[in-house]
Amino acid sequence: MGPGAADLADELGLDLLALLEHHEATGKAGQVHRHPVLGHDGVREVLLVGVGDTGSDALRASGAAIGRACRDREVVATTITGLADDDGLRAFVVGLTLASFGFHARSAGAKAQPVRRVLLVESGDRPAALDKAVAVAAAGWTARYLATVPSNVKNPAWLADRAREAADGAGLTIRVWDEKQLAADGFGGILAVGSASATPPRLIRLDYTPPGRGKAKGHVALVGKGITFDTGGLSIKPGEAMVNMKRDMTGGAVVIATMAALAALEVPVKVTGLIAAAENAIGGAAMRPGDVIRHYGGRTTEVTNTDAEGRLVMADALAYAVDEIGPDALVDIATLTGAMKVALGLRTGGYFADHEGLADAIAAASASSGERLWRMPLADAYEELLDSKVADADNAAGGPGAITAALFLQHFTGDVPWAHLDVASIGDAPSDWAEWTAGPTGFGSRVLLHWLENDPLAGIR
Repeated sequence: MGPGAADLADELGLDLLALLEHHEATGKAGQVHRHPVLGHDGVREVLLVGVGDTGSDALRASGAAIGRACRDREVVATTITGLADDDGLRAFVVGLTLASFGFHARSAGAKAQPVRRVLLVESGDRPAALDKAVAVAAAGWTARYLATVPSNVKNPAWLADRAREAADGAGLTIRVWDEKQLAADGFGGILAVGSASATPPRLIRLDYTPPGRGKAKGHVALVGKGITFDTGGLSIKPGEAMVNMKRDMTGGAVVIATMAALAALEVPVKVTGLIAAAENAIGGAAMRPGDVIRHYGGRTTEVTNTDAEGRLVMADALAYAVDEIGPDALVDIATLTGAMKVALGLRTGGYFADHEGLADAIAAASASSGERLWRMPLADAYEELLDSKVADADNAAGGPGAITAALFLQHFTGDVPWAHLDVASIGDAPSDWAEWTAGPTGFGSRVLLHWLENDPLAGIR
């Protein structure tokens, strides 16, 4: 039993060992057994929560279980974090926070509210570690919220406004290109994808510089796909495939949420975030199969499938990052291909990398953050599938679809060490599981933050 358990048992007159035996508790991480307390003014219920091996994964699961069990409560006190080091404290806070997530637009209010206050008893005096834990949890919550907002509210301009709010709150600088500025600067991919929408596209740039330091220890660029709704365009999606397309801007949401947390985590490098935002709609001005578009920097693409639109907007942003920012590392994140779901199912994201040091760093961040990624091959044996008779590349080279999409993007990354996170496989949770709640997941901010705060360029320099 955890710290403080004996004192609590004495005060409440409970035999906790007998209760554990009665409930056949195994101690499995996240297992919860409830015991009501009668006749006590301050305590209504005791939760017996399994903590497994007390590692970060186990404590994240325990936090998630408490978050679900304590909805609609004013306050809960827990001694679990007394067992945790700083990494375990972060995992617990993240699990409890994200499993409490809810979104609603009901006139009568939410069906359930997250617990309003959590007291971490016997946890020691660790304000800095706790502040960072809260910042990481908040980034996950923000990304999930942005991905869940319905698309009759969420359009490219709305997403830019949320980025401005994040910038104001976190001391970031921001620049937003409207459709006229995009045209003047040659962002042909973003313009083509957003051409049929009543709400024009945007490119959003956020910049973070480490405060109170001398020269920053390098510069990283993040690129996020911001398709605020995806009909598939003229290559229209089946109706059931459109249902969750409000979350097709998850990559952009993750970049905004990540940028907003950098100062709280004292990230030691400069970071630029780019969000390529557009709505892929249907109309008389829509891009057509057979169109040829010219991207930022001059490379051309033949559009053979208008539903392969994410790579078109990402290509512009990647090319801009290489040309204008010149980062030491470049990472993009997108709900890019249905093929990734086929490859990895619905609980693991995929990533590609062209630099071993960066690949290892992303893998380490995935393991420590609890956001699971599996490395996929940048197999140049499929490069010939991108060939077009009229342009530099075909935007829909076919299977293996996740690999050919990554190969398409690689042409826009220059010689900068680059990683591509395709999180379409885990962009939605079909049901509540661990810290995930049913619906859009906002997956990715924890991976990026764990990477960025721990000397992200160490394996690249």
